[in-house]
Amino acid sequence: MKKIITLSLLLISGFVNAQAYKGKGDIKGQVGLTLQDGGTGIGISTDFGIGENMSFGIVAGYMLNADKIADVKPRFEDRADLKVRFNANIGNVFKLDDNIDIYPGLHLGLRNFGGHLGARYFFTDGFGVYTEASVPLARYDTDVNGFEHYNNQFMFVIGASFNL
Repeated sequence: MKKIITLSLLLISGFVNAQAYKGKGDIKGQVGLTLQDGGTGIGISTDFGIGENMSFGIVAGYMLNADKIADVKPRFEDRADLKVRFNANIGNVFKLDDNIDIYPGLHLGLRNFGGHLGARYFFTDGFGVYTEASVPLARYDTDVNGFEHYNNQFMFVIGASFNL
């Protein structure tokens, strides 16, 4: 019985000490499923804390099952995207628990300039879940058609987040 109580207390203390964003020097890694019109894919991101409420990062995405258009399969460059981003980590501004973070931000990618809104919830100090929605604000090509539409639209991501 003592072992069960001790183990329970250790697990509970792990939940209490989890922090979603620690500020300057914090590094997060994320991997998730991307959902968008025309297919689904995988998204990988890394965020680096540069201040109490600021971080910057890199995002890479690849559509795994992209739909054919006019019976033509998309090429690698049609499926892939790379972005740099800036986040405002504002979980503490709203006085949320330490294990929750909300981060609106802007990103600059190979295909557009856009905005995103995300949230992280950490179960332990090293592992959590996240969700993120992004939308293009300005496209480099004003006449987006065919495969150009794949990385120039609303996208939703859900996945796992890790403290690195």
